[in-house]
Parts: sequence; C-alpha cells; structure tokens
Amino acid sequence: QAQLVESGGGLVQAGDSLRLSCVVSGRAVSNRAMGWFRQAPGKAREFVAGISRGGGTTDYADSAKGRFTISRDNAKNTVYLQMNSLKPEDTAVYCCAAAAWLTRAQNYYDYWGPGTQVTVSS
Repeated sequence: QAQLVESGGGLVQAGDSLRLSCVVSGRAVSNRAMGWFRQAPGKAREFVAGISRGGGTTDYADSAKGRFTISRDNAKNTVYLQMNSLKPEDTAVYCCAAAAWLTRAQNYYDYWGPGTQVTVSS
C-alpha cells in the first residue's frame, strides 16, 4: 500500500505561481509513474500532467503546457507540480496519483492522494 499526501495549495491571484508537492510513503515512488489531476466544482476530474518512473518522459494537458512543470525526486519520494501564470480557471482541487506506467487514463492510477485546494482570484 502507498499513501500520497499533497501540499502547497492556497489562494493566489491571477498571474501568481504555486508549487505543489506530493509525498509518497509506504512504497517507493521510483517504481511508479506519477500524475497530477484536478477537479473543479461541478466538473469532472481531469488529467493535468504526468511523469514516467525515471522522470525522462512527461506529458501535459493542453491547458498546462507552457505554464506547468512536473518533476520528481525519487530520493525524497516526492513529485512536484510547478504552476506559473495561474488563471482563475485553474481553480480546483489538485490530486496526485500513482500508476504502473505514464498514462492520462485515470482508471490506471491505483493510488490517490486526498488533494489540495488551489484557488486563483482574478
């Protein structure tokens, strides 16, 4: 079993930056691909970014490209999401998740964190 805990969310203004962290315990994160997802009020959860086990491959949703950067530190069992130039439409609960391989498909992610709230005011 693995436990994932996100942190770093908060209330910011449009144009600001935030760095989210996801700490994995109970299982080595180096064995898993990792993804960040978000769910805005009244909307379905959506893929934001993903990173392969070794960090050599990343994938971003169109909404995140050029503004967000996913990275990982396997020695610290931690995955990060650097979010720059935040927009009000980025407001959501952001969750990290672990999968056997890098994919956008949520059903392949078998471990999920509870999420951290990101609110971007205009």
